[in-house]
Amino acid sequence: MEARSIFHCISPIDHRYSVSEKAVFESLVPWISEEASISACVKAEIALIIAHLTVRGRLTPEIKAKLEKAVAGVDPAEVYADEEKTHHNIRSLVNVLMRKIPSEFTPLVHLGATSVDILDTGLSYRMAGVTRNVVLPLLKKLELQLCAFVQKEAETPQVGRTHGQHALPITLGFAVSGYVSRLGKSILEIEKRSRELKGKLSGAVGSYNATSMIVKDPLELERIYLAQLGLEPSEHSTQLVEPEYLLRLLLEFNVAFGIIANLADDLRNLQRSEIGEVREGFTADQVGSSTMPQKRNPWNSEHVKSLWKAFMPRVNTFFMDQISEHQRDLTNSASQRFIADYVAGFCLAISRMSTVVEGLGADRQKLLANLYGGNIPGGIMAEPAYILLAETGVSDAHEVIRKITLKAEQEKISFAAALSKEPDTLGKIGGKMAELGLIPSAGKALSFFEKPENYCGLAAKKAKALAEKYIKVMGEINVF
Repeated sequence: MEARSIFHCISPIDHRYSVSEKAVFESLVPWISEEASISACVKAEIALIIAHLTVRGRLTPEIKAKLEKAVAGVDPAEVYADEEKTHHNIRSLVNVLMRKIPSEFTPLVHLGATSVDILDTGLSYRMAGVTRNVVLPLLKKLELQLCAFVQKEAETPQVGRTHGQHALPITLGFAVSGYVSRLGKSILEIEKRSRELKGKLSGAVGSYNATSMIVKDPLELERIYLAQLGLEPSEHSTQLVEPEYLLRLLLEFNVAFGIIANLADDLRNLQRSEIGEVREGFTADQVGSSTMPQKRNPWNSEHVKSLWKAFMPRVNTFFMDQISEHQRDLTNSASQRFIADYVAGFCLAISRMSTVVEGLGADRQKLLANLYGGNIPGGIMAEPAYILLAETGVSDAHEVIRKITLKAEQEKISFAAALSKEPDTLGKIGGKMAELGLIPSAGKALSFFEKPENYCGLAAKKAKALAEKYIKVMGEINVF
């Protein structure tokens, strides 16, 4: 086949990202390229011949090696050339194989199989392979990077935000540990779903008509065939493998994709000039703007979000491919091919997010300044004041503290300063704090409200525990 310049390719995956993410692209090629698709079908056809020879008691290590050698490096161009005549991809593959393997075995090529026995089995083989060899290793790397960041920043104070507004003190490590937990569970689910992919050798309508004419136990033949590809039979099949096995794996990919996009969005927002709590790595020669030399844009985080926007809607097609009329129609013949694009886009996003986390830095001074700032400096300490006051028996404690926050805002002073102007309220709060052992004496109450970093609850403890848990969990996941 004629070689094509990457700049003549249409998909950005095959030109822009095959260069910028070369290692990821090359790791995907053995599993989701067109060459990989044809190669998987070759493996399936040879597995079928070997299965026939096994049940007939004719298989030897020498014969197996001879068959595998004969079809090694089947040229996709040759299959495509034959398809120009047959207009049928699997029949063309069969024609090519029959020209390559020893003549004594040609009657066994494709014997008892329908095209989808090869296609769906080959797809399951490739999806299991790309998940275990590419997707899971990338996800595992990212998860461990997030765990390391959490451990590093577990006790770094940060203002928590709800609705985009300052809420309560947390820690930066705690904020990121939420993604450690969410992504970690999704990784486990992906690993599980990859092991549940199925294949088939049940013929044109799924009822083993053809193989029932050939062998005494068609189910045994199917098991032998699939075992060579690391698969098990679908519990029930029409001409197709039940679509839900693959659908559930792809849906969990999309769950993980959404988690990563959410993380990218949070990190992008934390890099806003007016927030500036974290910053992506930026090389010495990197340029943020073609006209504004000072710019250091969070472009990697934005890139991840953009990839998610491009590929997340593909899930609608995955659901539509769930439906096939009667025993089979061909309405998934084109759409299913684009699973490869989705997997590639997902892996590119994981890799880019990994780059972000690897170079992510925290500005502790800005984190502390934001914690102390806001419309009401130190206003995020209103909650503990209300809780403690309520504990003293004041029924309208929430309203009492709310009015103090309003005064602080009107007078443009800190919450602690406004609270100090309410000695009766502060005294009650201080007394309760001393009673609870939070401070040595009631007179020390104000110093607590002057330092929001004192009120982080279990943030640091939870962050450390989650990082430790998922470091262990990742060590137990088998990837290749």
